[in-house]
Amino acid sequence: MARRARDNELPDSFRIAARAAGGRIDEFGPGYLGGQLLVAMPSMQDPRFTQSVICLCAHSADGAMGIMLNKPLDNLSFEDLLRQLEVEPVPPQRQIRLLAGGPVEGGRGFVLHTTDWSSEGSLQVTGDLALTASVDILKAIAGGGGPRQGLLALGYAGWGPGQLENEIQRNAWLNVPTDEGLLFGGPPDGMWRQALAKLHIDPLLLSGTAGHA
Repeated sequence: MARRARDNELPDSFRIAARAAGGRIDEFGPGYLGGQLLVAMPSMQDPRFTQSVICLCAHSADGAMGIMLNKPLDNLSFEDLLRQLEVEPVPPQRQIRLLAGGPVEGGRGFVLHTTDWSSEGSLQVTGDLALTASVDILKAIAGGGGPRQGLLALGYAGWGPGQLENEIQRNAWLNVPTDEGLLFGGPPDGMWRQALAKLHIDPLLLSGTAGHA
């Protein structure tokens, strides 16, 4: 699902990881972080990820794919997107938060949501969290249904084989378990500090701390 993408069209890294996990991202072996939150360290060199929090939706030996959670889209509303996709009803009966999900394929959309709603194209990230790229979920939300909680991201963050592991070894990221209240509850501009607080870390005191499993 994107502004004009085909239903259920997913990035190659997403499909590879899904096959490797048999449709479940939380079944990877030790060392893989599917379903975890990545929290950027203050020493992050890439300005695109400064103070970012990313839900890692897929992680395997073939690479990783995640959705950035705290970069709001200020120039596009949910209603505008529905009009572009010709999805009814407009105005929608429910709203959903729009985010810039990452620097890769910014015209493609993904809904990260609770698992009380799913479709054939949904991929289970954890027992409580799924990712859907079908326009069907937007139709459900616009009509007042759909998942209990969700957010819509345009674009995603992607890593090649071993790339994320190398970044973690260079202390670019911390990781923390997902939390529904953190994902869907608070304002995006406070998410980075809230994620660090789950690790009992004061960002003012951070140095070259290694990642947490």
